Amino acid sequence: MFAHRGSSHRYAEHTLDAYLLAIEEGADGLECDVRLTRDGHLVCLHDSRIDRTSDGRGRVSVQTLADLDRFDFSSWRADLPGSPDELIVDRQLIDDRWRGRVLTLDRLLGVATDAGRPMRLLIETKHPTRHGSAVELALLQLLRRYGLERPDPDRALQVTVMSFSATAIRRVRQQAPTLPTVMLIDVWSVPNRIGWMPLGSSIAGPGVQLLRAAPETVERLHRRGFPVYVWTVNEPDEVDLVVKLKADGIISDRPAYVIDRLRELGLRD
Repeated sequence: MFAHRGSSHRYAEHTLDAYLLAIEEGADGLECDVRLTRDGHLVCLHDSRIDRTSDGRGRVSVQTLADLDRFDFSSWRADLPGSPDELIVDRQLIDDRWRGRVLTLDRLLGVATDAGRPMRLLIETKHPTRHGSAVELALLQLLRRYGLERPDPDRALQVTVMSFSATAIRRVRQQAPTLPTVMLIDVWSVPNRIGWMPLGSSIAGPGVQLLRAAPETVERLHRRGFPVYVWTVNEPDEVDLVVKLKADGIISDRPAYVIDRLRELGLRD
């Protein structure tokens, strides 16, 4: 199972704390969204603006990394159930200078590499954006620097690229033909014939609400040879649904809970 924006039920999404906790909780992989700054850095942020997830304002695409570094990306989640001191992240793993700062994909790749066990990172490129194809080009350049642009069974860290943009998926396939790609779909973007995926897709990524409305989707995608990763699975009935439908991957804000539920169902050691 994959930790959606880290263990984002316990820590603010896309923060280093959230990802370190997800690793400690036993997540098989991590999920992140990436956007490109004005000076060409990939940062782990979902929204096109930073207003919701920081104490700053403005669009990500018009700010430099130094601009974003001025803001706090963790204190907005004062509603979280536990304070940092109550959680179990190994405090030796994180320098306090990084707490609350915007997380770059470069740093997250380093954290996932240092996890010390097999790990898959799902990276979602966000569109539309003024930077267009530069997002995927910057991503592939960074992956090449880490030697992650193609699968390697001898390497602990593996990468999969995701997007709601069929154009972005095709672009990745053209530049990195063997890199796995997930075409994300929701109830508003489902093709007329469920089971069809755009050129370049190797994995289907339906939302759990789509599966509630059309549970036959998983079987149809499987018949066409597509593994299925489902987002965002947080509630007991949602876990049970995707297990019943035999989905191949679960993406959740609550990795520890999902892992415990899978153990209860006899599906995990």
